[in-house]
Amino acid sequence: MIGRRQFAARLAAAAGAAAIGWRPSSGSAESPPETTTLRLYRPPATQPGACIAPQFVAEELLKAEGFTDVRYAVMPTGRLGAAHALAAGDIDFNIGFVGTAIAQVDAGDPIAVVAPIHVDCYELFAADRIRSVRDLKGKSIGVTAPGSGSHLFLLSLLSYIGLDPNKDVTVVTKPREEAVSLFAAGKLDAYQAFADEVPELRGRKIGHVLMSSTTERPWSLHFCCVLSGNREFVRKHPVATKRVVRAMLKASAVCALEPERSARLMVDRGFVGAPYGIVLDTIKSLPYTKWRDYDPDDTMRFYAVRLREVGMIKSTPQKLLAQGTDWRFLNELKKELKG
Repeated sequence: MIGRRQFAARLAAAAGAAAIGWRPSSGSAESPPETTTLRLYRPPATQPGACIAPQFVAEELLKAEGFTDVRYAVMPTGRLGAAHALAAGDIDFNIGFVGTAIAQVDAGDPIAVVAPIHVDCYELFAADRIRSVRDLKGKSIGVTAPGSGSHLFLLSLLSYIGLDPNKDVTVVTKPREEAVSLFAAGKLDAYQAFADEVPELRGRKIGHVLMSSTTERPWSLHFCCVLSGNREFVRKHPVATKRVVRAMLKASAVCALEPERSARLMVDRGFVGAPYGIVLDTIKSLPYTKWRDYDPDDTMRFYAVRLREVGMIKSTPQKLLAQGTDWRFLNELKKELKG
């Protein structure tokens, strides 16, 4: 187990390293944050959370940015609970699936997407007899909950290849353990897995990977998890918001450069209930440094079109971008990067 101060020192060193391409922070020229309290989400022990590792690895970096009181609120209903808490102002920022953020903006929730975090992280597992996503026509696919990130990603995937999820497949929503058990027993033809679930399914050799959004185009060219803030917080606290974005992007770089230490911190601090090996495998599998490479507007448009095609949202991509994004802080921070 590593000490918090030791890890914090390594965080600062890693986040400022030339390998990350980070110039010396301009924080000394900035005003202090308008508030020193910051409220973030942490999953219950039964919920996956390794995918959003930067949210937890960033704790010491946030304190270095002037947030002396960093609080983590546990939402008993999991990721959808975090989304609702962000809209209600019970937490200030959260990392989550871009499709969930789009659905929230479409519903009128007062949130703003402020930065991308990493590229797509879903893998679709299927029975051995199924060899392509189109083979799922007429088949059953398990997801953990209606409206969850896994559900919205699956709908987007089916729409993209020309299947109507309302007619061509049967989507079965069950709690995670029950859905995996049904899939393992052959009572479901496929299971839409979230990043944290992939190491377990691979390890137990349940089905085979039909598609990986981390490596297969066009999914690998789009972001999966994004950082969203409560709109009122972002409006009232622009300096604090910029400092949050900076800390989260630095934490993303740390996850990429030091996955072992990042995973150990998350397990030792109780941020996740999964074993160290699964947390480490999850962090190592995700491209946390790709936020520089792609345009987040493209991701918003891509998923907005898919979700509109299946009737999950009504807003146009242009309206969602206008009402639900604020890239000011990201664009300012890009100027602090080399190259």
